[in-house]
Amino acid sequence: MAGASTVLQDDSLLSRLDRGLERVERFTALVSGIGAFMLMVLAVVSVTGRSFFNSPLPGYVDWIESAMPLIAIFGIAYVQRNGGHIRMDIVVGRLKGRALWIAEFLTTLGVLLLMIALVWGSWAHFDRSFDFSAPNWSRDSSIDIGLPIWPSKLIVPVAFSIMALRAALQLWGYGRAIVLGLERPVAVPLIQSAAEQAAAEAEHIQGRD
Repeated sequence: MAGASTVLQDDSLLSRLDRGLERVERFTALVSGIGAFMLMVLAVVSVTGRSFFNSPLPGYVDWIESAMPLIAIFGIAYVQRNGGHIRMDIVVGRLKGRALWIAEFLTTLGVLLLMIALVWGSWAHFDRSFDFSAPNWSRDSSIDIGLPIWPSKLIVPVAFSIMALRAALQLWGYGRAIVLGLERPVAVPLIQSAAEQAAAEAEHIQGRD
């Protein structure tokens, strides 16, 4: 399981690219959160309509299915940037120095290769659905109210492409740490100890007071 982490910054090109990509990731995470909130609103509307007017929201299941990629996938790069994805720390947490960065480099390389494969496959899946000459530009649609499916399919390669860019930046950061023997490199998530996490939380609370 991922622990609390922090990402250091400086004036290097790597750090500037990291901050630039973070703005994109924050936007996608915000859109993902708004999508989750809107699904809750739809649920309230559907339940209210069914309970009081005997008329649930038409196509409620279609809307849920269409929004799933937005909620589940669109914010993954932001989580990757902050080291929030679930992983096994029992081994990596015992490593220090170059051994740690080599382990992180290899696992991040695996993530990048997986993302490249998923971008290729998900884009092909989107391409089979999208057609300018078809109604709503879509060769397929949802069963109930006929929502075009290509927007949901497009979200997947876009999200995975951003994730691939994040993995590439982190590979740069880990590779730089390996070559230079850095203890606290920039642009990569550094796992915090319990004491560091408590200090960060205390500072955050004090800053809001």
